[in-house]
Amino acid sequence: MKQDFWLERWDKKQIGFHQPEGHPLLREHWSQLSLVPNSRILVPLCGKSRDMLWLAEQGHRVTGVELSAIAAREFFEEAELTYRRQRVGAFDCFVGDQVEIRVGDFFDLPAADLARFEGFYDRAALIALPEDMRRAYVDHLMSGLRRGATGLLITFGYDPAIMDGPPFNVDDEDVGELYGRYAHVDLLAERRGLPDSDHLRERGLTDARDGIYRIVRR
Repeated sequence: MKQDFWLERWDKKQIGFHQPEGHPLLREHWSQLSLVPNSRILVPLCGKSRDMLWLAEQGHRVTGVELSAIAAREFFEEAELTYRRQRVGAFDCFVGDQVEIRVGDFFDLPAADLARFEGFYDRAALIALPEDMRRAYVDHLMSGLRRGATGLLITFGYDPAIMDGPPFNVDDEDVGELYGRYAHVDLLAERRGLPDSDHLRERGLTDARDGIYRIVRR
């Protein structure tokens, strides 16, 4: 996916992927990562996800990475949080008390910065990328993280004959192949079905599977 695709989606407010109330599976399974308060948590391709606000409420220091400045600004405005704006390397940073969003290309995040994080949360990054970009994304993320860094990964699986991504179909085999080279991978749970109001029904999808994984960097 080219960057212009996502920037255009934000510019035209075509953000059916955004969950205004956050993702319930994060709240259900985050405690299984055993990350202590004040841990640094990375959220790649974060959009304006309210999951970042929930993570901050658990006492974590949260850094999102996002292409769109619109998404970053709307996150802080909708949460009624103050922020300052500053340039850090390749990124235009929106910096609040507990949440920072770095606007720019995730692949420009240096390994030294990735090594700062004790944990990560991926609900929308891996499934937003086509197959030919997923390996590069995982390689960049996992090669930079410190040993013991622990993440919660939520994937989305469906019959790709029914619908083209994004979101893209990602199954257990994909997760094992991508992350198993770097980390211990545990399937914590799975959930089947779509909400009645899910926008993906308009694209012909009638069933799907969420996979919830714990990823621990070796």
